[in-house]
This record gives sequence, C-alpha cells and structure tokens, in this order.
Amino acid sequence: MLREREMSSALVRIAHEIAERNTEGPAPALVGIHRRGVFLARRLRETLNALLEEAVPYGELDIGLYRDDLAVRGLAPVVYASSIEFDPTGRTVVIVDDVLYTGRTVRAAIDALFDFGRPGRVQLAVLVDRGHRELPIRPDYVGKNIPTARSEHVAVALAELDRADEVLIRRRSPLSHA
Repeated sequence: MLREREMSSALVRIAHEIAERNTEGPAPALVGIHRRGVFLARRLRETLNALLEEAVPYGELDIGLYRDDLAVRGLAPVVYASSIEFDPTGRTVVIVDDVLYTGRTVRAAIDALFDFGRPGRVQLAVLVDRGHRELPIRPDYVGKNIPTARSEHVAVALAELDRADEVLIRRRSPLSHA
C-alpha cells in the first residue's frame, strides 16, 4: 500500500503542514504514542527542527494504563516509559501515532498527556487514517487516508523496529482483537 518513498514524502508533508499552521508562539511540541508513533515523531522532529531552525520539544507517551478497553482485550497491557521533558502547559502539542482507527488510543493519549500539564492546544498527526471512528476524533495531519473494512488490519512497518518502511493491509484473523 505505502512503501518507503511514499511514507517519507508523507512525513515531510506533515512536517511542513505543522510548521505552516503553527507560526504563533513557541514551536509546537511533538509527543509520540508508544510504540510506532514514537519513531514517527522522531522523524517529524528532525524535519521540523530544520524547517523552524530551532529545537522542537519532544516526548514519548505510553497510554497502556489509560485505555478504556483493557477488559475487552483480555490482555495485560505492555507498559513503556512515558518521557516528556518539557512543560506542555499553554503550548501546542502534536500527538503522533501510526494509525487512526476507532479514536480510543488518541483519547487515552490525551488523558495521559494532561497528567503532564494542560496544553494550550492539542493537534493530532497520523501516518494512516483508516476510518471507522467510534469517538469524535479527527486528525489535523494525515499522511494517507486508506479506507478499510473492519475485517482488515493496517500494519505499519518501520525500519527502526521492522527493518523496512511500509504500510500493508492484511485480513484480520477472526480471533484477533482491535
């Protein structure tokens, strides 16, 4: 569906859009949602640092314990360390994730982010928006809209974790969750 070149172009475009929409006040901060959102946020930060000619604040957010579907999933959450070394209070914070589906991950990320402070504005950047929202959440920045069936799974592979950059759509096994 998406290969390395298309993914790279999408991230550069998103970085430009973030820079263009956030010209007032300090540079927007980026916060990646563990796991793949962290790596995408790091890539966006590199481009934004060059575009804005300043260091863009960056953080990593774990939402495992903020999810509202832990009982439904039936699995113990894998918990990563959250690390936000800047004060988000009053500033624009862009939450970064790989795929937007139901909106539940983003809702959990907003809850987790507010434990660190009260941002002036929260924006959302995603590599893939696949639709099927259960909550009224819409991304501000999208790499690619990929309409899918609920029976499909969008798999994002990143070189940092998977040795390659690509986005694939796979048929979901009947026994899998979210």
